[in-house]
Amino acid sequence: QLQLVESGGGLVQPGGSLRLSCAASGFAFNNYAIGWFRQAPGQEREGVSCVSSGGYTANYADSVKGRFTISRDNANNTVYLQMNSLKPEDTAIYYCAARRNGYCIRIGAVYEYWGQGTQVTVSS
Repeated sequence: QLQLVESGGGLVQPGGSLRLSCAASGFAFNNYAIGWFRQAPGQEREGVSCVSSGGYTANYADSVKGRFTISRDNANNTVYLQMNSLKPEDTAIYYCAARRNGYCIRIGAVYEYWGQGTQVTVSS
């Protein structure tokens, strides 16, 4: 059974850091691009970052460039999102998603599989 499980969310003060993990099982992880998306209450879903199947290509939303870093460990079927210099506007539920086409693209509609999400709250 295909599964994506996010972890690592929580409450952090502005300027702090968190590392989100997305653990995958039940499919050929190495062949899938992985994306991170977020959705805050009352707002549209935003594509935060993605990484290609081989890990060679990544891109980021302008809102997180220079602060967030995506990486993947294909040996352990896990993708990470390191989030530094967090701001209150980063508060959202963060989801990881898998796309069988291995190319990285931050459009949610092209991803076939989704995790349940992890809450990130940035507040003093």
